[in-house]
Amino acid sequence: MTTPAPDIRNPGVKFEVPVIPNEFGQDGGEFIRRYDALADEIDDDMVKGLKEQLDGLLIFAGLFAGVNSAFLALTLPLMSPNPAGDTNALLRENNAILLQLALGRNDSLPSAQALPSETFSPTGKVLTVNVLFSVSLTLALISSFMAVLGRQWLVYYRKRSGGGPDRQRWEQLKRFLGAERWGLEWALDDFLPSILQIGLIIFCISLTIYLSTLHPTLSNVVGTFMCAGLALFIITALLATWDKFCPFQSPLSHLISRSISLVFYLADTIRRGLLNLMNMVRMGLIGLIGFAIDLFIIADWLICRAIRCCIGGQSEVSWQELLEHDLDFIPDTIDLLSDTPGSLVRFASRIPFGSLVRKRKEEDSGKLQTFAIKRAICTSDDALTQLHGVSNILAISDSHLLDILAADDEFTTRLSELWR
Repeated sequence: MTTPAPDIRNPGVKFEVPVIPNEFGQDGGEFIRRYDALADEIDDDMVKGLKEQLDGLLIFAGLFAGVNSAFLALTLPLMSPNPAGDTNALLRENNAILLQLALGRNDSLPSAQALPSETFSPTGKVLTVNVLFSVSLTLALISSFMAVLGRQWLVYYRKRSGGGPDRQRWEQLKRFLGAERWGLEWALDDFLPSILQIGLIIFCISLTIYLSTLHPTLSNVVGTFMCAGLALFIITALLATWDKFCPFQSPLSHLISRSISLVFYLADTIRRGLLNLMNMVRMGLIGLIGFAIDLFIIADWLICRAIRCCIGGQSEVSWQELLEHDLDFIPDTIDLLSDTPGSLVRFASRIPFGSLVRKRKEEDSGKLQTFAIKRAICTSDDALTQLHGVSNILAISDSHLLDILAADDEFTTRLSELWR
């Protein structure tokens, strides 16, 4: 961020190590003040950038919709029959009748033929061109509508509510977490431009097909330049995917990056699923082997008792010894299968069916304070802001909140970087 970061290693700079507060925020308001400045700077930068992009998208979508409508005005009449065709057919038939009457041949009047409008059907290319032009115009209108809606979302995002500074601070943090959770920046920065870009590509394809109905050479020349532009677009997206700091960033490059990450995630999920399945099979085999061994021991014990009864004349068999023999493997096997990773019973018990009908629970004050500390440390380059954030971490007494910070990869990576 643009917040100045003082060099604490410079001997000429007066620097004091912040005192660890007893509770969150009880450090003289240092962390809260620095966090508010940082949060306002982040939110203002995001909203300003998204508004500028939405304004540009609205202008381009309006111009694009106008050009698309002009071509539709040329191609849509081709979907219906030409009224002049019916007029010409009727005139030809009328002239033929007059000619027959003039020649005195009333017995051979021409039979009425079907009009061209009755047998009219648009060609395949005309139908394809109009469908593509219509889809392209629809995407342009959808992107324009979503851009207007996005500006309303941004107004609500920065809308100040009533209450004091503390309430406004935590409510704005809830909105920030909601925007991250539901992908507001992705929707306005990647999804909307991609809709308009898809519409532009469809328009280029339909224009090429339409020009082919006029002259093949004209279509080939225009299609060559369009293919070159599309290839350049794809190459720049691949370069931006390969180099994270490449300036040719676009929604396509972001989509490719997310797709690659998704492929690796699915591969890792499948690998872990196969390992769990192998563990389940192994545990099941172990249980079956143990069950077979116990059955063998019981059968051997019964045979030995029968032989002893027959030889020694012992007529009573102590069934209590049999029950106390190694028969406790059955509940152990059931418990073993129930604790196996990927168990269907455990999976079904974890499905939050109640959350499908209940309203989402908001974050409590402890989690909001934890997120504020994480946001300050992971975003700010100001050493004092980072130190005050760390000192407030030491003031957290709830182990669950500390576990949330410890389980966050971004936070732990940032701390390790600052430590080095």
